[in-house]
Amino acid sequence: MKDPKRYLVTSALPYANGPLHIGHIAGAYLPADIYVRYLRLKEKDVAFICGSDEHGVPITLRARNEGVSPQKIVDKYHEINKKAFKDLGIEFDIYHRTSDPLHHQTASDFFLTLYEKGEFIEKEEEQYYDEKEQQFLADRYIVGICPKCNYDNAYGDQCEQCGTSLSPKELIDPVSALSGNKPQLKKTRHWYLPLDKYQEQWLEDWIDSHRDDWKANVYGQCKSWLNQKLQPRAVTRDLEWGVPVPVKGTEGKVLYVWFDAPIGYISATKAWADAHGKDWEKYWKDKDTSLVHFIGKDNIVFHCLIFPSMLNAHGEYILSDNVPANEFLNLEGDKLSTSRNWAVWVNEFVKEFPDKIDVLRYTLAANFPEQKDNDFTWKDFQTRNNNELVAVMGNFVNRALVLTKKYFDGKVPECSELTDYDRDILSRAATIKEDLENSIENFKFREAVKIAMDMARLGNKYLADTEPWSLYERDIGRVQTILNVSLQITASLSIIIEPFLPFTAERLRNLLNISKLNWELAGKLDILGVGHEINKPKHLFQKIEDETVEKQVEKLKEARRKKEQEAQGIQPAKENVGFEDFSKLDIRVGEILEAERVPKTKKLMKLAIDTGLDQRTVVAGIAEQFNPEDIKGKQVSIAVNLEPKKIKGIQSQGMILMAEDSEGNLTFLSPGNETQKGAVVK
Repeated sequence: MKDPKRYLVTSALPYANGPLHIGHIAGAYLPADIYVRYLRLKEKDVAFICGSDEHGVPITLRARNEGVSPQKIVDKYHEINKKAFKDLGIEFDIYHRTSDPLHHQTASDFFLTLYEKGEFIEKEEEQYYDEKEQQFLADRYIVGICPKCNYDNAYGDQCEQCGTSLSPKELIDPVSALSGNKPQLKKTRHWYLPLDKYQEQWLEDWIDSHRDDWKANVYGQCKSWLNQKLQPRAVTRDLEWGVPVPVKGTEGKVLYVWFDAPIGYISATKAWADAHGKDWEKYWKDKDTSLVHFIGKDNIVFHCLIFPSMLNAHGEYILSDNVPANEFLNLEGDKLSTSRNWAVWVNEFVKEFPDKIDVLRYTLAANFPEQKDNDFTWKDFQTRNNNELVAVMGNFVNRALVLTKKYFDGKVPECSELTDYDRDILSRAATIKEDLENSIENFKFREAVKIAMDMARLGNKYLADTEPWSLYERDIGRVQTILNVSLQITASLSIIIEPFLPFTAERLRNLLNISKLNWELAGKLDILGVGHEINKPKHLFQKIEDETVEKQVEKLKEARRKKEQEAQGIQPAKENVGFEDFSKLDIRVGEILEAERVPKTKKLMKLAIDTGLDQRTVVAGIAEQFNPEDIKGKQVSIAVNLEPKKIKGIQSQGMILMAEDSEGNLTFLSPGNETQKGAVVK
């Protein structure tokens, strides 16, 4: 890569329609934060840009389901996700919003530039329309049978069952998700970006120019799309929520979210630059800037083919130098799924493990799905903490500091004479720094975090080999040298772990009584001066017990069970009650003697029931599903010791027990065989 004057680093804008989980973090955000922290340690000019993607159908669907406005949804999740990033130590220079007026203006201006240059294709076509709702249907508002796997609840853009990309017209028996009615085809006018023309003119050559410096999974997916031949793609759609199309006569049309969302990087940079007295155009239009997009694999087509086409068509912007997309992170051997609640949610993790943020960062970095999907397990989380962070890094740092405190009153001793072994250790420390640079700059973060840990392994081995605790009585000079070297390695460690473990790096600096150091000092012999006083030693990490991770695995399974039951319409269990409370209920077998509908009501039926104890009147909400003549003589279960209640002027003296399924169908709870009236239900 060129040696740029500045860096513009972006992370994919997350949808503001739900909280973040660790799959999101491992895909586009933690890798970017590691890279940016490294650049900052090297004192590079870098802008780290992100924000909420607040338009699009998933947000309108959530708003509709919750009965609130889209703005209320995005306001809620913008703040939740902004806090989640901060809690994880992911430090954007700005976390902006695509609902912000500055973004609307920026996206409108961008569209108009392409519109006035004649870049778009304008055409009229038929799209599905819901007559009852009086609106055109976005792809996610249409459901039907998948033509590939016959799944009966596939969306108009993708089948969640088999993963096939679809168009609404491919669905079998499509219906509107809004009204449940069969939609009609109706003509509408839209503008399209001619991706096929760009592929022919320049795009394919540009992608080929990155064959050697882009990750194989990214380049391979781009070539796959290009081999299938790109088609014109609509940049507008019929929807109320979004950036209005800035052309007369286009009321009810907005910019397609895939078009307006990446422009959010530009509007966010403008907002950041304005707040900090910077020139935003230097970061987007100067060829001495390196633009790097961090994304997940589902965004490769947008950031490698479509957004570059938009920027190139505009004519004023630089194109990305790299798009180091990650694949998907699985969880406990299964695909992460928000719909099944199979996820580790960031906001929940932070509440339960406030002192284990760096453990999560370390575990995710060690398992980044860089070339293929990878797996996060709670057992691995525990193992990496106990066997690596505690047993290696924590052990080395603690021993070095404790021995310094014990033998030299917490002051850095002088380094009298280096042996060949000492020089070899310091040489390897410098090599670790160089290897780490190479890995980070080539976006090999899994390799990088292992190399960073090698610095702690080096220090741990050095102390184990030299055993300064056994030399103090006979060779204090040698002990001074060993601990000086160990403390220099510890100081180097505080620098090189900063991109991966920022909270630990800060604690380590506090223990060493130093401020943040720049990257170039790592691996040096004289980071800490002789006589420099360190603070009282404290452990950097604590062990994680088996019961802690077992509890998290069970929590996952329970969350999935509840979600599956919810999908089946099974109501969750109520809070536990004591046996004494339950035993207060007197439930008997009774027989319906008479039944009649309650006048001027739809649901109520008046029942005369022989409880075996007496004959009483009960009012029940069953008239919509049962005829009075059909239930006479039926045995039922009845709670006979409820307080009487007047319903529509009728004194009701008990409650019959019914089962209700997910469709609202009622079934009498009756004994399997005819039973004596008054028999007690236990």
